[in-house]
Amino acid sequence: MKGSLSVTLAAASALALAACSAQRDAAPPRTAIIVQEPSMTPTSQTAHPYVGMWVTADGHIRQELTSDGRYDEARGTRKSAYTGRYTVTGNKIDYVDDTGFTADGVFVDADTLHHGGMIFYRER
Repeated sequence: MKGSLSVTLAAASALALAACSAQRDAAPPRTAIIVQEPSMTPTSQTAHPYVGMWVTADGHIRQELTSDGRYDEARGTRKSAYTGRYTVTGNKIDYVDDTGFTADGVFVDADTLHHGGMIFYRER
């Protein structure tokens, strides 16, 4: 009996050590890291060049990007249809709606934004 208990304890110890080793050697969990160019940070003292009102050609959708990193999108007569925060990195914009929905877009030039299959133009 004493011999089989020693074998059982040795096997249990080996399994515990293997599990600890596997956890230690496992890849660390992935985390999202957002890197921004300093001049493009919405919360900096100087607003980035994309702050302002962006509108579809028919005027149905209006999206305001504010200097505090927030956006407010109106659709037709529905004001604030979508609101949330955004991050600009280079010419790419990433949105996180207040409900958790995410989207992205690309500024193709200083006055044109492609987002959600639509084209927005800077309102002057």
